[in-house]
Amino acid sequence: MKYLLLVFIVMPIIEMWLLITVGTQIGALATIGLVLFTAMLGAGLLRQQGFATLWRGQQKLQDGQLPATELAEGFILAVAGALLLTPGFFTDALGFAGLVPALRLWVARRVISRMVVVGGHGAGFGAQFGGRNNGQTKANNDDVIDGEAWERKDIEP
Repeated sequence: MKYLLLVFIVMPIIEMWLLITVGTQIGALATIGLVLFTAMLGAGLLRQQGFATLWRGQQKLQDGQLPATELAEGFILAVAGALLLTPGFFTDALGFAGLVPALRLWVARRVISRMVVVGGHGAGFGAQFGGRNNGQTKANNDDVIDGEAWERKDIEP
């Protein structure tokens, strides 16, 4: 939490310094044009890579696998998109770094390796989501579901 406050203080200062420095070198209109160009380029790349990641995640679901890497990559892409739409060169550099597939995969795997999955196991995952059962999961038909039901007599059908 303490780093978050530091980011919100330091990042705008870096952005202002970079915008002023670039603006004095190439001019104000060219700087604005460059910021708009990077935002449009980033949005196009983000759309392309986002659809590719979504397609890979759907394929894993159909195969009965958990698309953990694709979910992490999707989150990284969302953050990269937000950074690319934020005006400035420093945030654009961070956003474009999130669009590099090898770097994104490396970060996603590091994040996933630090996560702990609680309360779940892989048995039956594919069958629950319409995936193919390649003999890896076995349905357990001895499950007993206990419950109660009441019928209301004061409501007419």
